[in-house]
Amino acid sequence: MKLPRDVSSDRVIGAMKQLGYSVVRQKGSHIRLMHPGPPAHFVTVPDHNPLRMGTLHSVLAEVAQQRSLSIDDIAQIL
Repeated sequence: MKLPRDVSSDRVIGAMKQLGYSVVRQKGSHIRLMHPGPPAHFVTVPDHNPLRMGTLHSVLAEVAQQRSLSIDDIAQIL
């Protein structure tokens, strides 16, 4: 499945919240999310609209690896 284009950081953060992540803090244009675990996991999402494809793929790949999901599973939530 191809990743959707023109995905905003708000959509990504919403999908991460559905997976159990919560916003911990924001510094400038970077939003830090945390999953309590186990194991605890932090991921940073830039507050851009739209996110670049490489950035989107990197965030989704990191979450997919930590949560034992596929990138396609997370992309369907978007």
